[in-house]
Amino acid sequence: MRRFLRTVFLIDLIEGLWVTFRTQHPRNICTDQYPRERPKIAERFRGAPRLNNHPETGETLCIACNLCAIACPEALIVVSSERNEKTKRKELTDFTYDLSRCMFCGLCEDACPVDALELTQDFEIASYTRDGLIWDRKMLEEGPRPARYKF
Repeated sequence: MRRFLRTVFLIDLIEGLWVTFRTQHPRNICTDQYPRERPKIAERFRGAPRLNNHPETGETLCIACNLCAIACPEALIVVSSERNEKTKRKELTDFTYDLSRCMFCGLCEDACPVDALELTQDFEIASYTRDGLIWDRKMLEEGPRPARYKF
């Protein structure tokens, strides 16, 4: 009989609604005002990749050793190079990084012997197309260009 009365008067529903309304007091709600206030990012956060350049000469630090591509578990890095006949060294011609498949594990960054590839703390890398997430050498050197909103 008791179970029947709880069902008829919807006691379980009322108890559940009470729990919900009790925790929805405005003092308990925390909303980040994202574009105005930048979020705090953890020190060890790994975000958008960057291909570093030498600070004095402006040339890329990448020596085209292809270790980052080998270390990547997703095989999303493509490094192209050609040998310079004068210096007998490999020179980087093309560097492609597919962010749509990247899991930001940092193995490519760890494998680089000259610290040319780095995962920065930039997190605004959204794109409207899949092609926008395939970064070439120029985009990797410049870094992401997020929209800056003015209020």
